[in-house]
Amino acid sequence: MDILIALAAGLAMLSLMMAGGYILAMQSGNGGWADTVWTFGVGLAALVSIFVLAGPDVGLRHWLVAALAGLWSLRLGVYLFGRTRGKAEDARYADLKREWGADHPRRLFLFLQAQALAGLPLFGAMALAADRPGPLDLWDALGTCVLLAGVIGTAVSDWQLAQFKANPANKGRVCDVGLWSVSRHPNYFFEFLSWCAWPVIAFDPVGYPVGLLALLAPALMYYLLRHVSGVPPLEAHMERSRPEAFAKYKARVPVFFPKLV
Repeated sequence: MDILIALAAGLAMLSLMMAGGYILAMQSGNGGWADTVWTFGVGLAALVSIFVLAGPDVGLRHWLVAALAGLWSLRLGVYLFGRTRGKAEDARYADLKREWGADHPRRLFLFLQAQALAGLPLFGAMALAADRPGPLDLWDALGTCVLLAGVIGTAVSDWQLAQFKANPANKGRVCDVGLWSVSRHPNYFFEFLSWCAWPVIAFDPVGYPVGLLALLAPALMYYLLRHVSGVPPLEAHMERSRPEAFAKYKARVPVFFPKLV
C-alpha cells in the first residue's frame, strides 16, 4: 500500500508539471518545451515518491538514488532547456501540429498527460531502487557506475552533435563523427543505458522480489526511444531533409546499439 501511495503522489506531481508544460508550449508556440518540463518533472516525481515511500526511515540508499535521479534530471533538463530556448520548434512537435490541425490544442494536452502516465514506471523504478532494504553494497556501486556511464555518454553525444552542427562546412551533412560513427542515435542509446541503473540497484530477487519491477523502466525506455517517440520521427525527418546523405549513413552505421568493431 505504501508504494501505491508513493507512486500516486509522484504521478500527481508529474501530471501537474505536464499541465504546466502544455501551457508553456501553447503560449510559446514551441511544443519542445514539453520535453524539458517532462525531464524535470520525472526527477521531481522520483524525489516525491522516494521520500513518501521512505517516510521517517530515510536511509543512505534513499539519498544515493535521490542524488542520482537528480543528476540525471538536471543534466538532461538543462540540456533540453538550452536546446529549446530561442530555437525553432522541434521537428517532432511541428509534425504533430501539422498532422492534428485544428484539433492540435486538445490532442497536445492529452498527449502530454499520456507522457506523464508513461513516466510512472520510470520514476517508480527509482523509488523501488531507493527502497531496497539493507546496507549499501556492490549492486549500488554497479548501478551508480551504469548511471554515470549513461549520463556521461549522453552528454558527450550531445556535445559532439552540437560541435558538428556549429561548423558551417557541415551544413546539409549527417553527423557521423565520434560516437555518431558507431550508432545513429548514441544519445538515445546512452539514455536507455541510464535507466538500466535502477534495476541493478534494486536487484535482490530473493529478499526484495518487488525490485524486479524496476526492469520495466529500461524496457519501456527502449521501446519509446527505439520504436515510438525517438528514432522513428527523427529518422523520418532526416530522410525528408537529406535523403542521399542519410541513406549512405544508414548503410554503414547501426540504428541504436553501437557497433563494437
